[in-house]
Amino acid sequence: MSPRPKTALDLNTILKAAADIADGFGLSEVTLTNLAKKLNIRPPSLYNHFEGLPGLREKLAIYGINQLYTALAAEAIGVSKEEAVMRVGRAYVDFARNHPGIYEATLSAPNPRNKEVQLAGNKIVDLALRVLQAYSLEEEAALHAVRGLRSILHGFASLEQKGGFGLALDTDLSLNLLIKSFLAGIDKMNGR
Repeated sequence: MSPRPKTALDLNTILKAAADIADGFGLSEVTLTNLAKKLNIRPPSLYNHFEGLPGLREKLAIYGINQLYTALAAEAIGVSKEEAVMRVGRAYVDFARNHPGIYEATLSAPNPRNKEVQLAGNKIVDLALRVLQAYSLEEEAALHAVRGLRSILHGFASLEQKGGFGLALDTDLSLNLLIKSFLAGIDKMNGR
C-alpha cells in the first residue's frame, strides 16, 4: 500500500473520486470502503466531510446535478430558440452517456427535499425556462413544457443506457427528431 496523503482532502476532490467510481463501476460501488481505498485514506476520515453513506450519496447527487447544469448551461450560451433547445437536449443525453454513474446519482438523492438538492435542481429548471422563453409560454405552460422536455430527455437517456435501442438506426438522429417534434407541438399549442 502506498503512503497515505499528508495533506487534508477537500470535499471536491473526494466527490470527484466518488464520481470516478460511479462512472467506472456503477453507483452501487460508491461505498465508504471503496472511496477510502481510492483516496488511500482510512474510511473514518470520510466522516469529516459527510455523515456516512447517505451523506456521501447526497453530496454526490448535488455534485452531479451541478455538473449537469454546467454542461447544459455551456451549450445554451449564444444561441436561442430551436438551436438552444436542441443543443441543451443533446448535452443532457451526452452527459448521461459520458457519466452514467453520476447521472444515476442525480436521480438518487437519499432526500430529494434536501435544500441543497433542491437549489441545485432549480438551477436546471431555471435554465430550461430561459431556453424555452422564446416560445412565449405562460408561466404554468412553461413549467409543463420543462417537465415534458425533461421527461423526453430522461426517457431517451434511460432507454439508451439500458440498451433499449436495438435497431441499427442513428440514435442522435432519433433524438433530434424527438426534440423537433416536441418543439413543433409547442408551436402548435401557440397557434403558430
